[in-house]
Amino acid sequence: MKTARLLFVFSLYFPLALPGIQLGAAMADEMPTYKLLMKEGRIFPETLEVPAKTRFRLEVKNEGPGAAEFESLELKKELVLAPGVTRSLVFFPMKPGTYKFFDDFHPETGQGRIIAK
Repeated sequence: MKTARLLFVFSLYFPLALPGIQLGAAMADEMPTYKLLMKEGRIFPETLEVPAKTRFRLEVKNEGPGAAEFESLELKKELVLAPGVTRSLVFFPMKPGTYKFFDDFHPETGQGRIIAK
């Protein structure tokens, strides 16, 4: 009963809040998603091409037997993944250019780049 009353009061004072929340979820679904696989110290694909000036999601999956870490010093992003885990990062619109990233647990072999065109 308290929950119903709270929702009623909320809808009186913030009538556009709930549709705004739904709109935000719909906009997130429309965001382009790119996939990256980390496995045994390697990154696949090593080069990702994305549209410049467009927000996008990067879905990173670790199929290796040990931990992996997506890291980009240029983009100020990092993401640690246990074996078998998939997680996502959201990137704000980038200027055209090349941005390096690497697997911090395998810096010698786990190198990649994002090219924003």
